[in-house]
Amino acid sequence: MAKKRKEDNPQSIQNVETTLTQTEQFLEQNYKPLLYVLGSIVVLVGLFWLAKLYLSNRNEEAQAQMYQAQRYLEIDSINLALNGDGNYLGFLDIADEYKFTKAGNLATYGAGICYLHLGNYEDAIDFLNKYSKKDKVIGSIAIGATGDAYVELGDTEKGISKYLEAAEFADNSFNTPLYLMKAGELYEMNADYAKALEIYERIKKEYPESTEGSAIDKYISRAKLLTNK
Repeated sequence: MAKKRKEDNPQSIQNVETTLTQTEQFLEQNYKPLLYVLGSIVVLVGLFWLAKLYLSNRNEEAQAQMYQAQRYLEIDSINLALNGDGNYLGFLDIADEYKFTKAGNLATYGAGICYLHLGNYEDAIDFLNKYSKKDKVIGSIAIGATGDAYVELGDTEKGISKYLEAAEFADNSFNTPLYLMKAGELYEMNADYAKALEIYERIKKEYPESTEGSAIDKYISRAKLLTNK
């Protein structure tokens, strides 16, 4: 005798019919709220894509403007790079007018570097801190440049802190030993020879093939000598 299928069970059929009826009642009672929610989702998705398209177009505009500012920075025409030349915007206006774009963010970094070159160290720190550090290489340079500004202002402790932060942020064989070296030299300047030695030995161990690593032995010898005095 064949087994009776589950779906032929009158109780199962009744349960399904009850569930369908409850669902229909729920939809009838909540039709308008559900329609509003669905409409809101559609609007939000539409706004998201419109905003993305708008920012993409704005980013292209900012990049076109920033090309000349970058050229001026490369040839040390710092004021033109910062403020523009009348035909092209400088880093300051690009950063202000093209907020929330990648190019606008990069212009913020560019403005900080310009201020550093001009000796406006507090403005340099302000802009370099505003720069959103998503790129490892440029981000580490921005942090290191902030350290340079603090050193120029006479705050070697903050300078050391920023150099060490830049070294860890970069995590590569070029920027990391460079900023470790800067930190080590500041430790020496502050007569903290033990800390300087620790930094130099790390460079020798982890980055022996870097530019800093190739000449690190003399720094290690000097730091050892001064530590034992």
